[in-house]
Amino acid sequence: MLLDFEKPIAELEEKLAEMKRLATENGVDVSEPVKTLERRINDLKIETYRNLTRWQRVQLSRHVDRPYTLDYIYNLTTDFIELFGDRNIADDKAMVGGFGTIDGQTFMLIGQQKGRNTKERQFRNFGMANPEGYRKALRLMKLAEKFNKPIVTFIDTPGAFPGIEAEERGQAEAIAHNLREMFMLKVPVICIIIGEGASGGALGIAIGDRVLMLENTWYSVISPESCSSILWRSWNYKEQAAEALKLTATDMLAFKLIDGIIDEPLGGAHKDKAAIIQTVKEAILNNFRELNALSPRERINQRIEKFAAMGVYAQ
Repeated sequence: MLLDFEKPIAELEEKLAEMKRLATENGVDVSEPVKTLERRINDLKIETYRNLTRWQRVQLSRHVDRPYTLDYIYNLTTDFIELFGDRNIADDKAMVGGFGTIDGQTFMLIGQQKGRNTKERQFRNFGMANPEGYRKALRLMKLAEKFNKPIVTFIDTPGAFPGIEAEERGQAEAIAHNLREMFMLKVPVICIIIGEGASGGALGIAIGDRVLMLENTWYSVISPESCSSILWRSWNYKEQAAEALKLTATDMLAFKLIDGIIDEPLGGAHKDKAAIIQTVKEAILNNFRELNALSPRERINQRIEKFAAMGVYAQ
């Protein structure tokens, strides 16, 4: 999938490929022009991706080739065991989780899972969890606490499922219950936004000792499209809405709503999946070592103080 702002780069890359093809077919040495064009392409990439608008970062966060939760889990661990069900209603396929080992340390890994094609998207409900998904996530967190295992959550959702049946089964209560219980977890909790982080659907698994965002992700109470439809009665103002919402990782760090940003490969996480997975792995292990040095009471107190300070200001 090629985004609009990537088209100039793609055009130059096509010219480069054509130049190399013609040189091979005709036995012509074009090494210098090739090097010049390669430098030009690299400079254009740097200039483009360093100066993305907020809406363009939203577009990157939704790229169909970005690694999803299970991509990270299966590549970070060697022995992942998925666990199912909330022991009440059903197993929500939009929320996945289970135990896995990263460099000898067992973690409980939980996150929203999207799909890449129509069938998968329907199966995963587009990454929008129902109440049973949040209850399942909390059940797994409590299980991790019981066995003294740290928790890692991967956030990637356009929001909790807004259907009538979800509301009937207590969507708001399920998310609110998670918020309360996550504050009091005795084990280290690391939350990573790997794509979209929309509203309570994201927040329901994002109360942690460390909340990190990948470089090209967003975190907000509402999506740009929904904000545009409310304020302007049209989706056509989504770019202005994205600017007003200030929803990027840089914005969130400036507001002290997250604890750090994980750099992505040039062009986005989908450009080099092995590199971003290794970077995420290092971030998880480094933060775990810092948090593991604290006592449970210290972690809980710091967690509460951090979130309690958000949105507070003095005149």
